[in-house]
Parts: sequence; C-alpha cells; structure tokens
Amino acid sequence: MISNRGATAGRAAGRPRGSAGPVTYVLIAACCLVFLISPAAGLSPAYGSGDELMAAQRAYFRHWGVVPKQLFEGDPRAVLTPATALFVHGSWVHLLGNMLFLYVFGVMTEERMGRVEFTLFYLGCGYLALLGYAAANADSDQSLVGASGAISAVLGAFLCAFPRARVTSLLPFLFFLPLRFPAWVVLPFWVALQWLAAGRADQGPGVAYLAHLIGFGLGFCYTWVRFRTGTRVKAARVPEPEGENQT
Repeated sequence: MISNRGATAGRAAGRPRGSAGPVTYVLIAACCLVFLISPAAGLSPAYGSGDELMAAQRAYFRHWGVVPKQLFEGDPRAVLTPATALFVHGSWVHLLGNMLFLYVFGVMTEERMGRVEFTLFYLGCGYLALLGYAAANADSDQSLVGASGAISAVLGAFLCAFPRARVTSLLPFLFFLPLRFPAWVVLPFWVALQWLAAGRADQGPGVAYLAHLIGFGLGFCYTWVRFRTGTRVKAARVPEPEGENQT
C-alpha cells in the first residue's frame, strides 16, 4: 500500500483565499467517496466483520489495485489498474494523509497548470508512478493501492513552480512545533525521507516509497520542461493561514 508516512507537515502559504481549484476538490471527493463505500472503510455491514471483512478487503484491493505479477503476465484488465488504484486507499490514515497532501499542494499547482492540464498531469503521472513501481517489482503478487504516486507528482510540480512559497511544517522530532520554511527546504527534505525509507523498504511496512520518488521526479521534470521558458510564478502576499495541517 502507498502512504505518505514520515512526511513533513505543511500548509502552503501564499494561496489566494477563495481560489477555485475545482479539480483538486473533485479528486479529493472521489477518493473519499470510493473509500467510504469500500470494505476498507469497515462501515458497511454488507461486507461482514472479522475474517469475512478482511477477506473482502483483500479481494477488493486485488481487483482494483495494481498486482505487478498480473500486470506483466499480460492480463488485459490489469492494464487499467494503475489508474483505478489511484482512487483506492487501504485505511483511514492512508486516505486522510494523502488527501491532506493533495489539499495543501494541489490548488496552487492546478491554478498554475489549468484544470484540463492538471487533470491529465495528475492521472498520467500517477499511472506512470505505479507502473514504474510495478516494473521494479515485477514478480510481486501483492496489491498496490493509493494516490501517493500522483500526489507526489503534485509535490514535485509545486516545488518547481513555487520554490519560495512558505510552508508551515510540523516536525515530529521538534515536538510538532510549527515552523515556516520555503518549499525548496521542506519538499527536498520530504524526498530525502522517502529515499532513505525506500532503502529500508524490506524492513518496514508495505509502503511503496519508490512510487513516491518516481511520481515526484515526473512532476518536477514535467513542470520544469513545460514552464521553463515562462515567468516563474511568485506566491502572493496574503495574511497568515489559519490553523495547521499535518501531512
């Protein structure tokens, strides 16, 4: 499963209040709705409880998630799973962590790209991130779900487009003391955590850190190529954001 564990917390400063970002909100709503009606949420009695519920969850993840072994054995249906898996999450923590990252960084990135381009960017990078992870683990029979590959691409795009945007960060090793840093400090630090975690992936929980790294790289490179000849967008000066968001 994919999650954004160990990531820095943040809220991007400089976002215009009342800005639209409709695609970002639609993506968040779609992921939440899919989760709530799925056996992963554990809310519907139709899936039973105990072992019956766990069996339903495993079947659900295998059907809609990416199973690398099936993908590269030529199963035609499996070709679609890197897209469907972007809307499937394994737990409440998994869902809420991903959606918080998307909310914090998605709106400004969407407004920089435009709605249609952002939609294609999100889906395309997410698909390729999961495909890349599956290719690196082609013999794996474990299902892979989550939007982290796509959201990591959004983080990469945000860093490229808004490197000076201020991000309020809650750092666990500093007792969650809120500190403000520019994106060019916070997001590379997040990437470093993913890189270190990827090197110890066999020793920890089933988190596809490689998909995070692939997605981030795709997002950064796409945005750099797409907008390198344009004027870099500077974050607008606005009042301090209310509250803190942990991601």
